[in-house]
Amino acid sequence: MEPTPITDKEFGAFRAFLYDATGISLSDAKKALVGGRLAKRLKHHGVSTYGEYYRLISSGRHPDESRMAVDLLTTNETYFFREPKHFAFLESQLPALASSSSEVRVWSAASSSGEEGYSIAMVLAKTLGVRPWQVVGTDISSRVVARARTGHYAMERASHIPKEFLARYCRKGVRSQEGTFLIARDLRERVRFLEANLNGPLPDIGEFQFVFLRNVMIYFDLDTKRQIVRRIAPLIRPGGFLFVGHSETLNDISDAFMPVQPSIYRKP
Repeated sequence: MEPTPITDKEFGAFRAFLYDATGISLSDAKKALVGGRLAKRLKHHGVSTYGEYYRLISSGRHPDESRMAVDLLTTNETYFFREPKHFAFLESQLPALASSSSEVRVWSAASSSGEEGYSIAMVLAKTLGVRPWQVVGTDISSRVVARARTGHYAMERASHIPKEFLARYCRKGVRSQEGTFLIARDLRERVRFLEANLNGPLPDIGEFQFVFLRNVMIYFDLDTKRQIVRRIAPLIRPGGFLFVGHSETLNDISDAFMPVQPSIYRKP
């Protein structure tokens, strides 16, 4: 049974549901996306309208299904070494930290299925070697966090990984795993993925010299952006860096950071 097309009223209900759960504000242009991503869940539960499905997830009797809906509506496109200038800048800053006895820590704050976190880890492994370092990745979606922990990807996802890193830090699948690759175990062991909602109390994850908060603020309204940056700022050590997406800015959002170059900011 095919569900009936999502109506404006039903889309408005899901938009309010997602905003309350995550702080993400969907534009009118996302109506088709909402309908497409939730259609299989309607079929799974044998309901024919989005209104029925909304009542199911908002009743409080199906918390796992509510989390599933949030997962489906918040999973965003990502790939290895997205916005390469950020990784080049990160690498340029690491030698100054290498002589310090403290651990170099980087937070991928909207890590999705892990590509950003592992990209960061490859740069740290190359530059710092055996010196102490750690990457923490967080995402609101339990489903993509679980996938990120595996470090297992389809081979086509490797197209943006530099050949040097592909050879050193990735293992090509054979036989039943042909067409896939696995992030090397010694690299996976230094990347920790956790479920976290940036629009609420954060888990105890410590402080960082670098935080990647990229391509996520575009989904929040101005007040929510300010709250998120205010929540993240204390976790960045003095002199540390905050990276945002190239289409994002901290203008009118926070004065806790100084611009270094487009989309890169430093905490004094």
